Amino acid sequence: MTALKKYARLEASGLWRASPDDQRREVIVSIGDATLMISDLQDRAITHWSLAAVQRANPSKRPALYHPDGDTGETLELAEDEHQMIDAIEKLRRAVERTRPRPGRLRWLGMSLSIAAVVAAGVFWVPKALIDHTLAVVPEVKRVEIGDALLQRIERMTGPACAEPSGQRALATFRARLGSDRISIMPGAVQTSLHLPGRHILLNRGLVEDFEEPDVAAGFALVEQSLSRARDPLHDLLETSGTWASFQLLTTGQLKSEVLDSYAEILLTQDRPKPAPESLLPVFAAAQLRSAPYAYARDITGETVLPLIEADPMAGTEPKVLLSDADWLRLQNICGG
Repeated sequence: MTALKKYARLEASGLWRASPDDQRREVIVSIGDATLMISDLQDRAITHWSLAAVQRANPSKRPALYHPDGDTGETLELAEDEHQMIDAIEKLRRAVERTRPRPGRLRWLGMSLSIAAVVAAGVFWVPKALIDHTLAVVPEVKRVEIGDALLQRIERMTGPACAEPSGQRALATFRARLGSDRISIMPGAVQTSLHLPGRHILLNRGLVEDFEEPDVAAGFALVEQSLSRARDPLHDLLETSGTWASFQLLTTGQLKSEVLDSYAEILLTQDRPKPAPESLLPVFAAAQLRSAPYAYARDITGETVLPLIEADPMAGTEPKVLLSDADWLRLQNICGG
């Protein structure tokens, strides 16, 4: 230890006693090779204390009182005027203390890492695992029930789904020829199109009232159906509503009204990212449906949906007849004009 050489010639007088019953005697204190040497006035060694074992009984006070570690009965008192020796001993004690192993630090590090791992699992892994497990066990009939409950809440904000009888019959024919999920035409305040758990598609009335052909409404319905197959709409509901909603559905089979109310509002107010045009071409091709009418309805300039226009899978072929002119007029009137 470098500090030992610095204090090798330092000496001081002090008062030492071997036990509480002994009388204190004057001694000479010096610093040796990793020891504190205590000698009598004739320079005869009385005892050696290991510097690593020197403890101070009265920190920051003078006179300084020391004892060996584990033996508070043997003491050494250094007077206030022996400040050089006191400062030297304190410096050496601090140096020794810094070199001691810190098993507690390793334990705390291990505990901290364990806690961090548990927290990380709780934040990142548990919610995803809980959602995945919930989706795996929730039956289709429950999905339909949740979708219907969401529709009821949406209807409070938009008005009831359009249900003019002849228009409903035309809608049934439209859906059958398209081969799509259940479709409801909403009177207003709903985004262009949505899909709900339980394979239910919502279309804004503008898709049937503002266009001259049913291909536009068919395109939006087809895209919503494709999106619902690519990602379970119940997954979005649970992910948005938090871990507790998944736990509640898993354990009770129900979702709280507040959860459904909040998610219905999100569906109506938050914009959703539009699917890439290139990814939709196979969807239109499989359904034998023109993609250009959908593309122009989505972007009248055609700039952002150019692949759906230039690579329309039904270009140059006879389009699929979805509805007769009479049924199309009835469907356009499904909301009562």
